[in-house]
Amino acid sequence: MQEQENWDLTIKPHSKWYDLRIKEIFKYKDLLFLFVRRDFVAVYKQTILGPLWFFIQPIITALTFTVIFGNLAKISTDGLPQVLFYMCGITLWNYFSDTLTKTSDTFTANANIFGKVYFPRMIMPLSVVLSNLIKLGVQFLLFIAIWLYFLLKPNQIHPNLALCLIPFLIILIGFMGLSFGIIISSLTTKYRDLKFLVTFGVQLMMYASPIVYPLSIVPAKYKLLIIANPVTSIIETFKYAFLGVGEFNWLHLAYSTVFTITLFMISLVIFHKVEKTFMDTV
Repeated sequence: MQEQENWDLTIKPHSKWYDLRIKEIFKYKDLLFLFVRRDFVAVYKQTILGPLWFFIQPIITALTFTVIFGNLAKISTDGLPQVLFYMCGITLWNYFSDTLTKTSDTFTANANIFGKVYFPRMIMPLSVVLSNLIKLGVQFLLFIAIWLYFLLKPNQIHPNLALCLIPFLIILIGFMGLSFGIIISSLTTKYRDLKFLVTFGVQLMMYASPIVYPLSIVPAKYKLLIIANPVTSIIETFKYAFLGVGEFNWLHLAYSTVFTITLFMISLVIFHKVEKTFMDTV
């Protein structure tokens, strides 16, 4: 009598929409960290300055904003030093935009490897989130150094207990960028036009967020529209925690939290559905 074979893994063609196989990701954690290392090393492997670009990029951006928006356009920074104000905004924003942009290319950029070997496809976008988290950590140290410089000066900035929310804000904006990126990546398997709109959309979203301007100068008729942007309350809370200025509102932060959780669950369902058939359309 033929013995029954016991398989370690069975790949099924059909599954329920709510079967997201989240536990399976933990079984491939070694592969996840391998992709994180690849993402971190590959970008700067053949560059002259290497990881120094982690510092150079936000510095150049902050100086550019200082010249254009601070000195030429004369946009208020709520009485704060301009370089510190812009660094505070772009530190968290860069993490969000990089995560969104890179995860939005998950299916098309990895079609070759997806077609050859099986592993949980969610590993790829999660590796982007974690590798960008390392980049955020480096740029955050740069921001802290500038922040400490102005903190030692009297009456420049006024940090407060909202600093305890910083880890939560980082997690929140990271999952928001991941969720947007996953949805866009899933849609671009059929609608390639979306790929060309990502960069423009992210740039437009930055100007719809209080990065280069404080929320306090937004006219009343547009303020509700800016607050409706889920990134706004996260950036404002971040500024309020470190600088003592900005509009910190628990209700607005709760809105961003609920928005992110809902968006993340929707993105998981869409991703899970598309990963079954994307090789036929990509």
